[in-house]
Amino acid sequence: MGLLEALFSLKGRVAVLTGGAGVLAGAIARGLGLAGARLVLTDHYPPEGRLQERLQALRELGVEAYGYRMDVLDRSEIEAVAEQIRREVGPVHILINLAGGNLPEATVGPERSFFDLPLEALERVVALNLFGGAILPSQVFARQMVEMGEGVIVNVASMAAFRPLTRVVGYAAAKAAVVNFTRWLAVHLAQTYSPRIRVNAIAPGFFLTQQNRYLLIDEQGNLTPRGRAILEHTPMGRFGDPEDLVGTVIWLASPGSAFVTGVVVPVDGGFDAYAGV
Repeated sequence: MGLLEALFSLKGRVAVLTGGAGVLAGAIARGLGLAGARLVLTDHYPPEGRLQERLQALRELGVEAYGYRMDVLDRSEIEAVAEQIRREVGPVHILINLAGGNLPEATVGPERSFFDLPLEALERVVALNLFGGAILPSQVFARQMVEMGEGVIVNVASMAAFRPLTRVVGYAAAKAAVVNFTRWLAVHLAQTYSPRIRVNAIAPGFFLTQQNRYLLIDEQGNLTPRGRAILEHTPMGRFGDPEDLVGTVIWLASPGSAFVTGVVVPVDGGFDAYAGV
């Protein structure tokens, strides 16, 4: 085995991706699978729907891939699926927490002031991104890692966690909490159970997704004022492509980052580094 393969191969490792039907998950799953991981994609969509199409595409690439319906906000369901994965695929070495998203109702805009944001919408966004997007799956799947004495968790933060963006109130608060939780859990698992269990996060910059497209692109396909402002403050001058996340996730999941834990890696085209002058 060559040096690069020894550092970055995921051969035989079981990797669970929550939010597996999402756009970013598709690119990350392909990358992990081609690096040798045995993939398990979970989503609240039933496996025979959109998730099945993704699984079929992965299998056509020669990737071993499985799919399960799982609600990341239902701990009992996560526990049941985790046990099913252990029996049918094997113990989980890698957990990529990709479930998350935003709601227009939890976003300030011309039609909705901060004072009018409904509590229910804010609670839903925080629950999805913090509890479902990081804490609950980590509580369940990290038990298997503790039993093995090793494992990797990769959470998904956001630029909004570092630079509170205008309008996205609940989402920014939740992603800031994900950053704090990532660092806390990295220390806790290493000190309490095994230094070979690592927890890190990526902080994507601005990627066009179903959740944020309406904020960045208008109905005619042109940049909104917000979209233009983002690109003006992104030194690389473009939105991210899902494939831009793959190398960083493979690195964090692989032996190549064996002494890296508790960090949040921006994948943002330089947005966080740019002061605007």
